[in-house]
Amino acid sequence: MSKKHIKTNAMRILETAGLEFETIFYESGEFMDGVSVSKKLGLDPGTVYKTLVTENKAHENFVFVIPVAEELDLKKCAAASGQKSLEMIHVKDITRVTGYIRGGCSPIGMKKQFMTVIDSSAETLPQIYFSGGKRGVQIKMDPNDLKELIDAKYAEIIR
Repeated sequence: MSKKHIKTNAMRILETAGLEFETIFYESGEFMDGVSVSKKLGLDPGTVYKTLVTENKAHENFVFVIPVAEELDLKKCAAASGQKSLEMIHVKDITRVTGYIRGGCSPIGMKKQFMTVIDSSAETLPQIYFSGGKRGVQIKMDPNDLKELIDAKYAEIIR
């Protein structure tokens, strides 16, 4: 494996769990939004998911995984996570909170396992793509395996 294709924490966790997954490497350079990633890889943006991190008033974090072309509905997210309200964390706080950088935030292998909700659109898909924990890395796997691995739940959380 070349230096460019070093294993990420997310990949190591998946291998340890014995789950089937595929890793897709691509040239990314600086931050690239998810829709651009799906176009670059020739994938339907409805199958490529992004990982977003929110916080409540007490600064507790909650993670949401949604299709890259969609927007979070923070009221639906609050309801799905049993909170009164949620806000997106500041971009500058992503690394401190998750251990990942913007554009490389995976729902697997964050510094701490936060309550995670995957949009219900993934529930019927055989495979989804999401960040492998580094810019330029996507993981393809069964969303139900992802849900079980990170103890997530499905809910309708997009606008």
